[in-house]
Amino acid sequence: MSTVPINDPGMNGGFSVTPELAHDLRRWQTPALFTGIVLLAASIVGAFFRPDDFFRSYLFGYLFWIGLALGSMAIVMTQYLTGGAWGVVTRRTFESATRTLPLLALLFIPIAIGIPRLYHWAHPNLVQADDILRHRSSYMNIPWFIARAVVYFVIWLIFAYWLDRWSREEDEVGNRQQRLARLSAPGLILYVFTVTFSSVDWAESLADHWFSTMWGFLFVAGQGLAAMCFGIVVIALLSRRKPMAQALRPSHFHDLGKLVLMFLMLWAYFQFSQLLIVWSGNLSNEIPWYMPRFATTWHGVGAALIYVQFIIPFLLLLSKPLKRNRWTLSVIVLALLAMRFVDLFWIVMPQFHLKGFSVSWLNFSVPLALGGIWIATFLWQLQKRPLLPLRDPSLEQALHHGE
Repeated sequence: MSTVPINDPGMNGGFSVTPELAHDLRRWQTPALFTGIVLLAASIVGAFFRPDDFFRSYLFGYLFWIGLALGSMAIVMTQYLTGGAWGVVTRRTFESATRTLPLLALLFIPIAIGIPRLYHWAHPNLVQADDILRHRSSYMNIPWFIARAVVYFVIWLIFAYWLDRWSREEDEVGNRQQRLARLSAPGLILYVFTVTFSSVDWAESLADHWFSTMWGFLFVAGQGLAAMCFGIVVIALLSRRKPMAQALRPSHFHDLGKLVLMFLMLWAYFQFSQLLIVWSGNLSNEIPWYMPRFATTWHGVGAALIYVQFIIPFLLLLSKPLKRNRWTLSVIVLALLAMRFVDLFWIVMPQFHLKGFSVSWLNFSVPLALGGIWIATFLWQLQKRPLLPLRDPSLEQALHHGE
């Protein structure tokens, strides 16, 4: 049971980052930042020799890390609308992830620079020679691509700003739950639309003739799954020290494990639905997207996704004792996070290596460089606020959840 006086107006110190925990966070933050900077410097050098590999690696690495931030924002908004103890104890973790969006907006610049090396529709000679690309050119062109990206980031940053501002005000004066719920309802709708359009722009348009009505939902489910897995890992690590060691219970991890299972089933449903519609309908314009992924050595990556990202974790997450143990649950969600990275690799890279599996050292160094910088920024943000929402009306109930 928590020993923190929940109703004490001066309880800020009770849930603030302790010196011991701050030491732990800095111990992770400094190596992450150093590793990110070193790998980024090495990758920039590699870009001079293999620019195509650099920009391709940057794209799928960027999709992974921005997915954590956007998925976290969607989870925060969902919790404001639905309630639940799981959201109260994880909210500050997800809020910290959303505050990395200004960094991610800045990190989008290399993708804008690399458009001609990533997308066929950016080359006028190829567009003129292809009827479908010519038909799409009014939408898929460099000025509109960049303009839409600006719109996406403006929307995301506005919602992230107000979610954070009103959450901070609630810590000080309370009575912000209704505002946050009213903001979250349209926020979730716009999240789905912007993620759908951005995933089409940044990932689907890599394929000249490919289109899928399930594409946006695949990214929404994938981002939610990745963000939930990341949140579990973070709070499991935080639970080693006060104050979270006093606040977190097996019942909280049980709830989070059930949510991971839900996101996992949703992701698998969208993936299977897309494949079933394309394959059973024998859609000649869409099957070519699957051919290099199933008919070449890329099929091994696809098989790994089926077994390691769905079947094995699905069976393990059916176990109640496993979900209630923070460390066994953390191992499973870490594997799911790694497979989300592989999933994005499988989405992006076969489009450039149609004959079979190919890998470059830049495929590892560039995403890890982005990850080191992103994680260091996340840990910095995590230390700026109390680790639990101080005046949330359901805080006391959430802390005693499952007693």
